[in-house]
Amino acid sequence: MDKLTNFKEFVKKNPTFIKFVKNNEMTWQKFYELYDLYGEESDVWDTYRASKTIEKAATTATGAVGVTDLFEWIKHIDLDSFQDGISSIQRVIGVLQDLGNKDANIKPEYKPRPLYKHFED
Repeated sequence: MDKLTNFKEFVKKNPTFIKFVKNNEMTWQKFYELYDLYGEESDVWDTYRASKTIEKAATTATGAVGVTDLFEWIKHIDLDSFQDGISSIQRVIGVLQDLGNKDANIKPEYKPRPLYKHFED
């Protein structure tokens, strides 16, 4: 087998690497370079194989999200940027409503009077 296939098998054995890539702490390229330089049995991997991260990565990889994960996610939300996003969405909705109301208030099209009719006929 080639090195890339071996690396893929190594990642399957260590699902904690997924967490580091999703959190933008590492990239797959950097992991592969470490794998290529040091191999599977190096001490370099100890920082990425912590027991807490194994449990979290296993639950996120399988799609199971617990209540504690939800609370952790809520803790990390920046409320100022969240409020800015909501206000910008409200402005867009307001503009769309204004455009919809303008279409409803348009007068019916002008229909010219037939030529054979006079003013009071």
